[in-house]
Amino acid sequence: MNNNTHPEAQGSTPAHGNPQPQTATQGKRGPQVHIAQQPRGGSVRAGAPGRPPAGIQRRVVTSAQLREDGVTAAGASARCGPGGPWQQLLPGVFVLHQGPPTSEERLHAALLYAARPGRADEEAVITGLAALALHGFSSAPPLPALEHIDVLVPRTRRLRSTGCVRIVRAHALPGTRVVTGLPVAPVCRAVTDAVAQLSDPEAVRRLLTEAVRGGHCEPSVLVRELRLARLLTRPGVQDAVDSVLAEDRSVAEERLYEMVRCFGLPDPLWNVDLRLPGGPHLGGVDAFWPEQSVAVELDTRAPRQDEDALFSQYARKREHLERAGVTVVHLTPQKLRETMDQQAAVVRTALMASADHDPAPYLVVLPR
Repeated sequence: MNNNTHPEAQGSTPAHGNPQPQTATQGKRGPQVHIAQQPRGGSVRAGAPGRPPAGIQRRVVTSAQLREDGVTAAGASARCGPGGPWQQLLPGVFVLHQGPPTSEERLHAALLYAARPGRADEEAVITGLAALALHGFSSAPPLPALEHIDVLVPRTRRLRSTGCVRIVRAHALPGTRVVTGLPVAPVCRAVTDAVAQLSDPEAVRRLLTEAVRGGHCEPSVLVRELRLARLLTRPGVQDAVDSVLAEDRSVAEERLYEMVRCFGLPDPLWNVDLRLPGGPHLGGVDAFWPEQSVAVELDTRAPRQDEDALFSQYARKREHLERAGVTVVHLTPQKLRETMDQQAAVVRTALMASADHDPAPYLVVLPR
């Protein structure tokens, strides 16, 4: 059985006499390698003039790249034998030295294994814990400690997990980030793929907390990814999500207090319920200015299975408040974090505009 061919390579490229140095690429995402065959000794050296420095790229190559430089499958296999200078790390992927490969070499090898050979439109993205380590997550294990490197590919790709590579399939690849020259999945997708492989609830909680607290992604987006991946029903995942959402609301409330204080807004009544005298409960708000009948509500909704019902309930609450003459300003944790000055201006404008409106009917204000 010949393991020196890429799992999706078709056919072979015949060797030519006196080959000239060539630049072999694996497309716009894959590492780029230059290989020149030596007439004596059969060794291979790499170096692509004019391309980014690539010690890793020169040490990790595919069988297709070797064939383009005149190295046959048998020749590559011989060099990987006992005492040989190379090693085969994955099917069709070689490391041009002996000894344990570095983390960077494993990452490049994983991408080369998953790339479409000889094509510029291959799709392979590092995801899961490896991606989070590249994103700088302290809650993710360091790269050398990872047994597997998760690689995200379209579901139509005919690839199997092997060696250190674990294939993760997606209907469509998310927009990638380039980290240290490598295509990496966005944090929300990487967290979701990591949670799918974790059984430790505490590890799940740490990842979700760092993703939200570090401002890497909004809770609503993260929960949507987990829901689409059908992970919310897993033991420990829902509890971790609830904990993260509660913490995100607490942080958003602190920012709301800071906004009122730092931008000189009038002091509101904090965290109150509004009712009509002898009538129905209108709803709770995070801040209320009774003289202006202006309320601020933090929108920390997260999509769940009953997202439509939750939205309807949310819309009804806003409608009831506005019918009672209350101007409702909705702020999200993201807006408070990124554009606090603009949100303060929105609230100030609502307070000033209250003079142009009819006064609200008498409301009962209760602590929440």
